[in-house]
Amino acid sequence: MRTRRLVFTLVIVAAVAVVVFQWWRVRPRSGSDMTALAERYVRLVLALGQHDPDYVDAYYGPAEWRTEAQHAKVPLAEIEAAATDLAGDLKAITPAPAEVGLPQLRYSFVARQLESLRARVSMLQGRKLRFDEESQALYDAVAPVHSEEEFLRTLALLEQRLPGAGPLADRYETFRVRFVIPPARLDAAFRAAIDGCRARTLAHVTLPQGENFSVEYVTGKSWSAYNWYKGDYRSVIQVNTDLPIHADTVIILACHEGYPGHHVNNVLLEKNFVRDRGWHELSVYPLFSPQSLIAEGTADFGVRVAFPGPERLAFARDVVFPAAGLDPSTAAAYYDVLDLVRRLRYASVEAARRYLDGQVDAPAAASWLETHALQSPERSAQQIRFIDQYRSYVINYSAGEDLVERWIESQGGTASNQERRWELFEELISSPRLPSSLTTHDSQRPTSKN
Repeated sequence: MRTRRLVFTLVIVAAVAVVVFQWWRVRPRSGSDMTALAERYVRLVLALGQHDPDYVDAYYGPAEWRTEAQHAKVPLAEIEAAATDLAGDLKAITPAPAEVGLPQLRYSFVARQLESLRARVSMLQGRKLRFDEESQALYDAVAPVHSEEEFLRTLALLEQRLPGAGPLADRYETFRVRFVIPPARLDAAFRAAIDGCRARTLAHVTLPQGENFSVEYVTGKSWSAYNWYKGDYRSVIQVNTDLPIHADTVIILACHEGYPGHHVNNVLLEKNFVRDRGWHELSVYPLFSPQSLIAEGTADFGVRVAFPGPERLAFARDVVFPAAGLDPSTAAAYYDVLDLVRRLRYASVEAARRYLDGQVDAPAAASWLETHALQSPERSAQQIRFIDQYRSYVINYSAGEDLVERWIESQGGTASNQERRWELFEELISSPRLPSSLTTHDSQRPTSKN
């Protein structure tokens, strides 16, 4: 009896797999409208996720599509062929040059995301790309090159700011150890930061009722924190406690992962496009895609949007430091040094570029981070693990933030015009945009046209 049941079960599973697989083998051209093409794109993303566990960052579309992808386990060659076919069908319905607004925005987004997917498939098949080639193929952008001399000039200023004997990295670590949040106080400090970030965001951005997220503290990760978007306006934010967490870090993480960063970005995309317009392509988020540069760039820039100028220091001194049990009178000196250290943020990009292009090995890249980014040995080791896992993804933070800032300021969202800055920031996080569109006058900006 057990044998018969087992055979029957295997037959059913095989039949389901054959039906699902045939969708990929035939690669139907039926349905040339964007909704049908977008569905095929989503299915391709889910299929590729079976080969790359980091690829599908979020999915909250029809559950059966994910199940089909899991059962079919479509080979990479079939995914490549289906993606090529879809690219051809997309090209056949290219909008007229005069067509602007949402139709053009949608078409351009899906087409470029698909191009990125095809690049990722080729990488998984063994294609080797140099760092800048990879970032262009996957993220629609190349990070600027920063010379060693640029970092050395900033390090010289920090030498003056943190005088004393021994290596500068050691002096910096001794200085900032005073601002480590005790583990017993971490949750209180982080939630105080979240409350402040949320209040500032809601003063400018309207969010749907019921949006929320939960916080978990984890270990053993290559990242500092992660937002796992679940759909239904809900996120899970994980904070990695492997390394000490400093006072300003909780503000950065609360903004970046929560308000007005990833959580708000995902909530608005779900509300405006998945629910209101039925755009299936935004129910899935492929991590290695142009979408990530906009997501990370706005999340990083969002810290300065929420806390412009001296307001970040004031919030840290008056709210975070007390919650963390730190001395508020030391906050000004802390931020004076952080303002200089921030100028070293591209050191991570240069370390990744040199390492992934084979110019240096992992120990040399870690040493570069310790010397030029003032990272502790533990932090530099974590950073190398991140680069090993996510490769050129590292550009999405610093280069993404700079791209977002330049675009917003070019449209009038300067530091002296906070209302306009918030308006443009919300525009970016609530619509599917491409990095390359932000380097032009952006004729694809959303309008009321559907």
